[in-house]
Amino acid sequence: MHVPIRLVVGLGNPGAEYAETRHNAGFWFCERLAAALEVSLAHESRFHARVARVPGTGIWLLMPQTFMNRSGLAVGTWVRYHRITPSEILVVHDELDIPPGQLRLKFAGGLGGHNGLKDISAHLGTQDYWRLRIGIGHPGQRDEVVNHVLRPPRREEQVQIEAAIDRALELWPLIRKGNWAAATQRANTRPGPVHSTPPEERL
Repeated sequence: MHVPIRLVVGLGNPGAEYAETRHNAGFWFCERLAAALEVSLAHESRFHARVARVPGTGIWLLMPQTFMNRSGLAVGTWVRYHRITPSEILVVHDELDIPPGQLRLKFAGGLGGHNGLKDISAHLGTQDYWRLRIGIGHPGQRDEVVNHVLRPPRREEQVQIEAAIDRALELWPLIRKGNWAAATQRANTRPGPVHSTPPEERL
């Protein structure tokens, strides 16, 4: 059964100092989607977020303007006002347990220690919403996780993450229609290698 989407939430931290960091991969997707759809994200102070409406649909894009661990404030306030159910929500976020260049789309499940998801789940009272996970890779040591997510990716990682976002944007027609089975299959198919050099420079 197709469940139409009504809200796409991109997660990140507000402020120029965080704009290029791995933790803002959800923001990167949301900004790229807004540009592709030719809509502007406007600040809505009472909802603690930047939002945009997708023309010709009942779909909203939302980027919380609180810090990551308080993302649920914006999401909870917005969905209550617009009477959006959790199953109509897609949250796009960075994922440590997936290598750069890969995506995963899933409904519900665990939170993987992600503070943004934890706060959203607390405000919604459920974990039953869609997540699009953009791989940023794991630093290898648990005590390095905070530094890892709050730093910019290396150049080759950035190329891979951008390629993953390109693939995520290609899923939009399926997601918009609520064709989750097809979108999930395509998102979770491992892509081929991503090169950081132009084709003419490759040997």
